[in-house]
Amino acid sequence: MTDNSQTETHLTAPPAPAEVPAPAAVTAPSPSLEEQLAAAKKEAAASYDRYARAVADLENYRKRTLREKDELRQFAATGVMEDVIPILDNLGLGLAAARTQSEVNSVVDGVGLVLEQFKTTLARHGLKEVNPAGQKFDPNFHECISHQANPDTAEEHVMKVVRPGYTLNGRLLRPASVIVSSGPAPETKA
Repeated sequence: MTDNSQTETHLTAPPAPAEVPAPAAVTAPSPSLEEQLAAAKKEAAASYDRYARAVADLENYRKRTLREKDELRQFAATGVMEDVIPILDNLGLGLAAARTQSEVNSVVDGVGLVLEQFKTTLARHGLKEVNPAGQKFDPNFHECISHQANPDTAEEHVMKVVRPGYTLNGRLLRPASVIVSSGPAPETKA
């Protein structure tokens, strides 16, 4: 007798799943002309709305920048004015002292100090004095109001500054009014 106590095991592959049929392609009817027209009108309305909003935003931006520019122009000198106020105070004090002083030299010294304070304050804000005494005449920064013969000053050099000029951050505000030397006086024949 054969011992068939061992159970035979057969390895079999699991059964293949049953194929699921693909859903039937649903054919949507193409939109009608009325539906296409309605969609186009809706899209055009949305585009016009975006356009109108963009135009309004641009107009608001333009108005805001004009307003900010005007405010900047009005209050741009605030820093300078805050620095000039102490000078006004000192001038007032100097004037009050001048009315009580009998000595002119102390008044002159006080006014000189206030003038130096004023020049220093303006220089901190970019104002530079153009005082070209002894320099070669430069028509870009100097205004010649007269030519005079002078043996001590070279020809076409500034002999005398009548009124100093000023630049603000490198830009000429006012040229210096000067008298220019025409060199030594020509000899006269007798």
